[in-house]
Amino acid sequence: MNTRLLTALLIIGMAVLTGCNNDNSTQSQQVTLPGQASDTSVAALQISAEAVLAEYPKVALQTNRGAIVIALFDDKAPATVRNFIGYVESGHYNDTVFHRVVDNLLIQGGGYGTDYRLKAERNPIQSEASGLRNLRGTLAAARRSNDTASVGAQFFINLVDNPQFDANTTPSSGYTVFGQVVEGMDVLDAIRAEPVMTRTGVGEYSPKQAVVVQSASLVK
Repeated sequence: MNTRLLTALLIIGMAVLTGCNNDNSTQSQQVTLPGQASDTSVAALQISAEAVLAEYPKVALQTNRGAIVIALFDDKAPATVRNFIGYVESGHYNDTVFHRVVDNLLIQGGGYGTDYRLKAERNPIQSEASGLRNLRGTLAAARRSNDTASVGAQFFINLVDNPQFDANTTPSSGYTVFGQVVEGMDVLDAIRAEPVMTRTGVGEYSPKQAVVVQSASLVK
């Protein structure tokens, strides 16, 4: 267990286990600790965002539906976090869309501009998928292909617990979890209800009305 999480656990004196968080009423002040879910249950230890995530870097996504703030696990997936922050600082995510919204699964973005054309990306990096679980509210790195060394700019946010996306037989399988939504799950739950369509050049589950990331910035 890393020192950040150990410190938080000492502060709260080992909070009790709570439920699986598929309920849309989950409060933004409560977050699931990375890697704490058991193999047989999605129940996870939860404590306040302030206690666990205060030291992690954070990124704010300002969308035309509201703001989303994400804490980045730079100690668990350092290369993935550096890659993501690099795209944030370059302005890549400004005026992009969430091009894929699948209710009861995920919301995906980072690749398409508001014209629904793919944006140019840097060279891809290797997946860092490991023991972190794809639980509701976690941020994970999408891949350009089945090749685990194809992580680019695209990312997705898990709307529910998605164990099928976790690493299985090898550390490079599955999808890299590298962050946690700490504010704005209500925004994401509103987006998940958007009517969707099949859009030429993008595919299925594209929102009929554009859901735009107007800006992405590091939280000071």
